[in-house]
Amino acid sequence: MASSNRPASRHDLPPASEICRLSAAELADKIKARKLSVREVVTAFLDRIETVNPQVNAIVSLRERSDILAEAEAADSALAKGIAPGPLHGLPIAIKDLAQTKGLKTTFGSPIFAGFVPDEDDFFVARMRAAGAIFIGKTNTPEFGLGSNTYNNVFGATLNAFDPALTAGGSSGGAAVALALDMVPVADGSDFGGSLRNPAAFNNVFGLRPSQGLVPAGPMNEIFHSQIGLEGPMGRNVRDMALLLGVQAGHDPRAPLSHNGEASYLDRLDAAPKGGRIAWLGDLGGHLPVEAGILELCEAGLRRFADIGFATEQIVPDFDLDALWDAFIILRQATSGCELKAHFDNPDRRDLLKPEAIWEVAGAMRLTALQVHAASTTRSRWHATLLKLFERFDLLALPTAQVFPFPVGTHWPKEVAGRAMDSYHRWMEVSAYASLAGCPAVNVPVGFDAQGRPMGMQLIGRPRDDLAVLQAAATYEAVLPWKAGA
Repeated sequence: MASSNRPASRHDLPPASEICRLSAAELADKIKARKLSVREVVTAFLDRIETVNPQVNAIVSLRERSDILAEAEAADSALAKGIAPGPLHGLPIAIKDLAQTKGLKTTFGSPIFAGFVPDEDDFFVARMRAAGAIFIGKTNTPEFGLGSNTYNNVFGATLNAFDPALTAGGSSGGAAVALALDMVPVADGSDFGGSLRNPAAFNNVFGLRPSQGLVPAGPMNEIFHSQIGLEGPMGRNVRDMALLLGVQAGHDPRAPLSHNGEASYLDRLDAAPKGGRIAWLGDLGGHLPVEAGILELCEAGLRRFADIGFATEQIVPDFDLDALWDAFIILRQATSGCELKAHFDNPDRRDLLKPEAIWEVAGAMRLTALQVHAASTTRSRWHATLLKLFERFDLLALPTAQVFPFPVGTHWPKEVAGRAMDSYHRWMEVSAYASLAGCPAVNVPVGFDAQGRPMGMQLIGRPRDDLAVLQAAATYEAVLPWKAGA
């Protein structure tokens, strides 16, 4: 049985301080107005991490407290001198361990990079740093971001924010748990086939996969090819995601497929149009196996939308969804598998790769140019199909996941609703549709099952209309009968 009531966390954790429960946007405003010092804010979050993180393992490579506090004091000094603060001035943030952070260990969850310290930031990380964020450490991720269960041989597993026996999801599992348990005010995530949305659903927080190209990729990525995998914001509320997206987004000449977005997402959240039309895709007419209780929770979420002026119609797109999944597999192997092949070819590194990484490489080695071209053509036809749907609908809605959070010791579900899964990510097929179309997609919480396991729903918008997706999520959040987080 599904339930919209938020249960108590099964963790034996003390409540967070008043400072740690403030939103990122509120904290930024209070710091700028000098109602809170950066040192106060940073100290509160470091104390929270000290208390909570040992029980869940969400934040890794935590820097020395003295070094972090020295940056906090420098940030306070800059304000005292009248230096204009950036949008994230003084906010303590942990960057996902798939993104390069200059001078701060970045392992990609792999023993191959257990001691790697980059000498440059990823482009979006540099923007966050320039906006005044204080990087306190990293958030845990599965090896090379493969799979939606955050564990690796460098740092171990991250545990769900609501139940330590369950997975946090992934690959942004550390970020989602750190948010849900008030260890950071806002977080970055990344998403190829649900890696940002899925852990957000599993931990009762919000997560936005932006439009393709809105957040510039690089410098490590293959900048002219694919761009299915990308970065975006996660938050305990929609305003915080809008705040962070405004920092991350925008064209960078070094990322040739990047583009500019809105001048401000945060300032325009409240200008949302009243109502709209939602296409509910559900389980796609039975194509997707879905664990019992998930569709009911999502449909309860859609009824909340009905209360705020949105009309919903259930539809199934006219498309060969098996061919679409095959295209996803091919394009993932053509990118991730090819990138990992250098490690596979090195005899000193091959044995350090997890089986899922070897599976991607093996698939990549079998691909032909004709297969990759055909997959790209299928992807283009899917994009065109969704554009036709957006002539009638403002949003498409799907469950964010096909299963509830599962035992953390289970590497990935081998069966969903009686159907066998043929790959380590087949059970996440529901997340591939927005990825392949390049559309913005946000996870919004929809409730909990009778066991207290969280779930979320995806709201998918028109390409490059990220603001409309955020506005719809904010409108929904206003009628949500509980707050995000644990």
